[in-house]
Amino acid sequence: MQILNRLNEVDERMFLWCVDYCNAKGLILLARGISKSGDGYLQIILPLALWLYFGSSASHYVAIIVIALVIERCLYWVLKNSLKRKRPPAAIPAFEAFITASDEFSFPSGHTSAAFLLAVLTALSFPAIATPLFIWAAAVGISRVILGVHFPADIVAGACLGSLIAYYSQQTFLASTLL
Repeated sequence: MQILNRLNEVDERMFLWCVDYCNAKGLILLARGISKSGDGYLQIILPLALWLYFGSSASHYVAIIVIALVIERCLYWVLKNSLKRKRPPAAIPAFEAFITASDEFSFPSGHTSAAFLLAVLTALSFPAIATPLFIWAAAVGISRVILGVHFPADIVAGACLGSLIAYYSQQTFLASTLL
């Protein structure tokens, strides 16, 4: 238990430094825009755009992303509501976030999880657009810390969750098509 307490202390210190630094640099407005881009719209628009552009060759990608997003949303919800980690405004006295979070708990970050799921699945199917998507996914996660609604560990957990679900969804789909 002592290790968890120590990790939580380090997480809180990193969080406070990040929020203070980014606030001092005037990055809050940029963080708001990036965070908003992770609200789920791109998870719908990008697969549809790729399907419209590439036609039937993108059908497998669209099918995998729909299934993977359903799995990710369910697992994210179960984890968040089981672990019940308080968000920074509830965990740190006198701290106020720059935005209001859509739910009560912090761990893992759903925005980050969904962003990394999209980035990994798209990179596996369309490698040419991988770099900007990974930059975007990382920026979504960082923006959630800057805005004061997630601790850094929430972001790491979200990135891992989304990436793992994407990878295993792709592998499972490929294995089922080979049988």
